[in-house]
Amino acid sequence: MSHVPDRYRKDDDNSGPDGTATPPAEAAVKVSGLTVAALDGRVVLQDAELALHPGRVVALTGPSGSGKTTLLRALTGLLPPGTRRTAGRVEVLGHDVFALPERELRALRRERLAYVGQDPGSGLNPRMRVRSLLRELADDRTPKAIRALLAEVRLPDDGSLAVRRPAALSGGQQRRVALARALARRPKVLLLDEPTAGLHPELREEIGELLRHLAAEHRLAVALSCHDPGLVERIADEVVELGPYGGVAYTGTYTGGTAATPTTGERPERQTPAAAIEAVLDVRDLRVTFGRRSDAPALNGVALAVAPGSATGIVGASGSGKTTLARAVVGLQPVTAGTISLDGVTLSTGPRGRSREQRRRVQLVTQNPLGALNPSRTVGATVGRPMRLHRRCGAGEVAARVVELLEQMGLPPEFADRYPHELSGGQRQRVAIARALAADPDVLICDEVTSALDSASAEAIMDLLVRLREERGTALVLISHDLPLIADRTDTVTVLDAGRIVESGPTATVFTAPGHAVTRALLRTPAGRT
Repeated sequence: MSHVPDRYRKDDDNSGPDGTATPPAEAAVKVSGLTVAALDGRVVLQDAELALHPGRVVALTGPSGSGKTTLLRALTGLLPPGTRRTAGRVEVLGHDVFALPERELRALRRERLAYVGQDPGSGLNPRMRVRSLLRELADDRTPKAIRALLAEVRLPDDGSLAVRRPAALSGGQQRRVALARALARRPKVLLLDEPTAGLHPELREEIGELLRHLAAEHRLAVALSCHDPGLVERIADEVVELGPYGGVAYTGTYTGGTAATPTTGERPERQTPAAAIEAVLDVRDLRVTFGRRSDAPALNGVALAVAPGSATGIVGASGSGKTTLARAVVGLQPVTAGTISLDGVTLSTGPRGRSREQRRRVQLVTQNPLGALNPSRTVGATVGRPMRLHRRCGAGEVAARVVELLEQMGLPPEFADRYPHELSGGQRQRVAIARALAADPDVLICDEVTSALDSASAEAIMDLLVRLREERGTALVLISHDLPLIADRTDTVTVLDAGRIVESGPTATVFTAPGHAVTRALLRTPAGRT
């Protein structure tokens, strides 16, 4: 029998307006006794139970690797590669998805069931423009209908967004385009894997409210996995928590509550801001434009100075230019104007013009690890490659060093023999961090690296990065929508809005006494309050 803590109980769950009980709608999805195992016999999910009802939102929670993605994928009839169902039943809209003929299963997924994965950007055709990506699935393909879809996912279009390709979108914008594609199908069941990961707090709230609206107004049965307990408590009708080994710990119903306000108090013993000493990384007057839109640059006059051993935070709303800045610094994004220097030496603004040593010294961990990891390489080969390429240790020491890095990331040694598709989103993120650390970088840029991790794993990863900073003098650049993390883990912060810097300085000063309206909006601090 599952234990249901008091905070998940609701006294009058199915009461009508007159106080009398009303029967819940028939479940759109029923999962009973579902057990999924890897091909080597390892249990990924055990005895899972789940029911999704029209008009209700169910949240799946639990640590990284507990089986949340596997459970969501099972509802589509497509388990992750390298796994198989060994017991249990999954019914979606009256159909046993594991017994349906392939043609009927494809029709079900195409017409009545929508799934948005953890790395939605990887599912967007890079050659198609946003309007074409939506028209591809929409019943109504008129420009007005496409604008309405974008507006519904909080992407109002001034005429420029619909003609962009995925590479010209931020991670948050890619997520919302993927959600718009899912809604274009007019599904009955909507499944979302970490739909708010990598989004700033205000946008997380908007997406949460949107999901509540969709469930209530369109009678959608919604299931989402999420590591944000505050958001889950505010939007979920029910919660299913999975244990660390894929077991269901408990199920229950939220009563709602008030989320904690981001902590913005000063940290003791802050280190010297980057501007006070010579910078290891110096970015000046950086300008980036996409295509021919020179009148609306993605970055416009951006400057950034990162001192050795410092921790710099970069914050801003989705689409403000954070990821574009990170990609430009490592040479993945062409630069229209400006300079990037490493220890006073000007770098080429493209990867081909940089030496191997310059590429080693500045490493980027992206927010979508699935697209960044080679699917044909094992984890061991992926993490070991930078060691061999940059000669960071002897050939005979690589295997041991790989195991050491994996263990530092909280992953067991046997993960070295697995492939990216065999890992959860959080596990892939930790592998991506290990690969970056394998190069022994002087500057490590982390773009939303904790967004796919549960709070305990995120804290452990941040503790590791802090130790790396203290022991090796590695400079950290943290891009995140998690403002408490930025407040607690950085010395200085830069606030971006529409490709421009609107505020920068010591983190404690900026967060406790924000001087710009954009910063106050991010912090949800009323004007004038310090």
